[in-house]
Amino acid sequence: MKYCGKHFSEAEMSVIRRIIEEDPARNRLAISRMVCDELGWRKPDGGLKEMSCRVALLRMHEDELVRLPPPRRGNGNQIRYTRRTPQAEPRPAICLPAGELPGLRLDPVLKYESHLWNEYIDRYHYLGYQRLPGAQMRYFARAEGEILALLGFGAAAWKAAPRDAFIGWTPAQREQRLHLVVNNARFLILPWVASKHLASKLLARAAKRLPDDWLKRYGYRPVLLETFVEKQRFRGTCYKAANWQCTGDTQGRGKLDRHRLYALPTKSVWLYPLSHQFRQILTQ
Repeated sequence: MKYCGKHFSEAEMSVIRRIIEEDPARNRLAISRMVCDELGWRKPDGGLKEMSCRVALLRMHEDELVRLPPPRRGNGNQIRYTRRTPQAEPRPAICLPAGELPGLRLDPVLKYESHLWNEYIDRYHYLGYQRLPGAQMRYFARAEGEILALLGFGAAAWKAAPRDAFIGWTPAQREQRLHLVVNNARFLILPWVASKHLASKLLARAAKRLPDDWLKRYGYRPVLLETFVEKQRFRGTCYKAANWQCTGDTQGRGKLDRHRLYALPTKSVWLYPLSHQFRQILTQ
C-alpha cells in the first residue's frame, strides 16, 4: 500500500494499528509522531515527517484500513481567514520603475510578521490564504520599509507530467528527491503597486537567495523551482522575463483527484533550475 509517496508493508500496517489500539486516549497528533518514529519516516533534515504521516493516516482511515480516534478539534483548513488590520489597508499608489525604487530588498517573513503576510495574501491574492504545504519560505519585498510584494514557496507538486518529463526522472527517483524541488505557491504584487519590471526582478532575487535560506532552515539546498500559472488569468510574462521555462500544461485535475471527477483550470508549468547539475542531482 502506498500513501503520500511511501510504501507501507503489512508489517508496518500492523505497527500502526498497534500504536492506535494500545492507548485509546492517544490523540491523532501523538499517533502520527509515534508512527514516524517507529517507522523511521523522517525529513531530509532528520525531523519527523509528521504532516505527511497525518495525511497518510487520514487516508488509511478513509479507506477503512485503520480506525483513528475522533479528532479533538478541527484542523482549520476550511475556516475562512478573517483577520483584518490597519497595517494591510490599501496604501497610496507606487509607480516608480523597479530600478528606481530606493532600498529594494527581499526579507524572509519573521515569526511576528506571519499573520500580516497571511492577511495580505487573503485580502489581495485571487486564491486567498491557504497554509503552504510542507517545508516553506515566505518573503516580503520592501522599498524603504514599504511592503510592495509577497512571495511564498512550499512543497512541490507530487506529480506534474511536463515537469517530470523535463527532468527525466523515474517514479522512484521522484519519490526520493522531490524535496529538492520547491514550488512558488504564491506571488503577489500589491494592487496599488505599478512598478515596471518589479515582478521579474523579485523572481530573480528570490531564486538567488532561496537556496541559502532553505539550506539554513532545513539543512539541504533545493535545485529546481516550479510554479503553476492559471492560463485563463495570466500569461506568465514575468516568469518568462526572469528566465523561467514553460514546459507544458497541466491536465486540469487536482493532486487528490484520482478518478478525474473535478475539473480544474488548466495551468502552464514553469521551471527555474537553481543548479547547472539539477538533472544529474535529481536522477542520480
